[in-house]
Amino acid sequence: MRADDLSEDVIEIARKIVKEGPICDNCLGRQIAKISSGLSNEERGKILKEVLRTKGVKIEEGKCWVCNCLFENLERWVSKALEKLKEYEFDSFLVGTKVSGMLLENEEQIWEISGASYAEPLKAELNREVGKRIERRTGKRADFEMPEVVVILNLWTEKVELQVNPVFIYGRYRKFKKGLPQTRWFCRECMGRGCEKCNFTGKMYAESVEELVKGSVLAEFKGGDMVLHGCGREDIDARMLGSGRPFVVEIKEPRRRKVDLQMLEEKVKEENEGKIEVTGLQYVKREMVAKIKNAKADKTYKVEVELKTKVLETHLKNALNKLIGTVIEQRTPIRVMHRRADLVRKRKVYDARLVSFDFEEQICVIEIKCNGGLYIKELISGDEGRTKPSLSELLGTGAEVKELDVMDVELK
Repeated sequence: MRADDLSEDVIEIARKIVKEGPICDNCLGRQIAKISSGLSNEERGKILKEVLRTKGVKIEEGKCWVCNCLFENLERWVSKALEKLKEYEFDSFLVGTKVSGMLLENEEQIWEISGASYAEPLKAELNREVGKRIERRTGKRADFEMPEVVVILNLWTEKVELQVNPVFIYGRYRKFKKGLPQTRWFCRECMGRGCEKCNFTGKMYAESVEELVKGSVLAEFKGGDMVLHGCGREDIDARMLGSGRPFVVEIKEPRRRKVDLQMLEEKVKEENEGKIEVTGLQYVKREMVAKIKNAKADKTYKVEVELKTKVLETHLKNALNKLIGTVIEQRTPIRVMHRRADLVRKRKVYDARLVSFDFEEQICVIEIKCNGGLYIKELISGDEGRTKPSLSELLGTGAEVKELDVMDVELK
């Protein structure tokens, strides 16, 4: 943009603005930011002032009435931002601004004068100019879609705040210990506050898969907190074996973002020997959380069952064969009615085979593959007729699960 390119309308707008008092080149030039490209607002403002001077317009010097000389102090904001950022590992960032009430009023006033047709918001220019300087000083890139860190210039408090976006890691966990919930289970009596029933821990169980993983992960990422998002969950008295259960951990406010995940797998295993281990860790994006939470999965279980009366092996095998390919209608089990809606769910059994059978003890081990969401204990017992058909019904005798292990969770 050259002086000759300016229309009389634009020059008249500039004339009205400078009559309001001293104004910096940035704030003046920002009012015509949409007219031309290739120049900074500061350069546009200088050109406008030169044109006005040639027309005999007096330009008052002094503190800018719009931004209060904010753009003269950009390096101060950059220094504050760099001081905050030095504690964090990141490759991408974005700058945002919380504009103070005074600046908002001043901007509204200047837009009333200029009409705002060609203007750019103050905070847009401030974000860009500070961002360019941070890029030059750090070698990091500005990312307008998924920045790892957002630098917030708070003009109210004159402080820099950071919004550090989480790190997400996908993997599978194996749980070798019974009585270990997937996530923290708050005490039902005190709801986490602490009471005699929970020994003032606020929890029903001393530890969980989430808490065990968190202890290893947060130390490496130097994060503020961690949440485990699981693809379903196994019963608390069931082990998770075989290939393990898919999960995503969300590490909040991490100071480190690049950790050797193979090393992390080994650390989790070493620190939680005999309890849990994690495998197949890989960095993923936020979208993976929703994918895991909403995923449809087929599951394979190994079940130890006690039969209440004498049953022949052939009779048992015939009953299992009848379950294969059958759609099970299952009303919400009695044992979970206190926390689940009373519905009838339909789930399919793909396979049911006998692994071993002790005729004298009437103890059998069965492997079952089915839709996720099928309650296996009730598939065996019948749950007082709430699950149909059931192994108990097909055998004509009581059947009870003594041991339950999840062997595979197969994502569709």
